Amino acid sequence: MKFSLASVLGTVALSLAGSSLLFNHSAAVAAPGAAPGNQTIVEIVTDAASAEPAEFSLLLDAVLYIADTNPDSTLVAGLFDDEQYTVFAPTNTAFGGLVEAIVDLLDPDVLENQGPFAAIDDLLGDGTVEAVVSYHVTFGRRASNSVVPPRRDRTINTLLEGASFTVNSAGVITAVGSTATIGPANISASNGVIHVIDAVLLPIDLGL
Repeated sequence: MKFSLASVLGTVALSLAGSSLLFNHSAAVAAPGAAPGNQTIVEIVTDAASAEPAEFSLLLDAVLYIADTNPDSTLVAGLFDDEQYTVFAPTNTAFGGLVEAIVDLLDPDVLENQGPFAAIDDLLGDGTVEAVVSYHVTFGRRASNSVVPPRRDRTINTLLEGASFTVNSAGVITAVGSTATIGPANISASNGVIHVIDAVLLPIDLGL
């Protein structure tokens, strides 16, 4: 399935027009094993991005950037469709912290004129942003009780081929190039589950 930026923006606009509620973490959090929600993952993220204060707007920008640069993205198709995914969703603060940490490495002209995601692809190679976002997604509907282990660390295989991270019993994720903590968890979507995290997971070690 091909995605154009216009079609994705149209879906986002319909989501915003049809939503009468601003996103609220506590309202969306469901118990482990709860039934699927009424909104897709992208619709939940879109509502959060339009809330005050806004959340997940940078994650939404990343998805829109991927849709624009890779119209054949299976990741974007799954997030909008019925594919069941579990998404570890970085907050705006998490994305901001990553950009701040690498801003001196980014081309200032690309950063100013095309934005942070284009600047990251410019620095690390085309497809880097999609690879990083894919590293935040795993197949299937996984509530916190199938992500956070009772004792030993649990390995989570991601949509990024050959890449995984571990989660300990405290809900701390250890990725290749970063660490993050889960919370809130178990935001139920019609096509999966969202767990909020406080840092961007990096599938490569940038020495940050």
